[in-house]
Amino acid sequence: QLQLVESGGGLVQPGGSLRLSCAVSGFAVGSYGIGWFRQAPGKEREGVSCISSNGITANYADSVKGRFTISRDNAKNTVYLQMNSLRPEDTAVYYCAADRVFGRVCNGRGANYWGQGTQVTVSS
Repeated sequence: QLQLVESGGGLVQPGGSLRLSCAVSGFAVGSYGIGWFRQAPGKEREGVSCISSNGITANYADSVKGRFTISRDNAKNTVYLQMNSLRPEDTAVYYCAADRVFGRVCNGRGANYWGQGTQVTVSS
């Protein structure tokens, strides 16, 4: 079974940090691009960041540039999203997605595999 499981979400105060993990099982993550997405209540899903299979290329949404960092450890079959300087507007359910086609995990259209999501709440 191909499975992605997100973890690391929680409640954090504005200005705080969290590190999300996307653990992949059932396939070697090194062959797949991975993307992080988020969806806040009443809003459409938006792409946050994506990283190529070899880790060389990483893209970020303008709203998170300079605050979030995506990385991957293919030996551990895990992709991370380090989130610093968190803001209330970062509150959302965060999902990871995987696909062999890098563009799909950056724009979210047609990505083959998705996790169930982890809640991030930024509030004082």
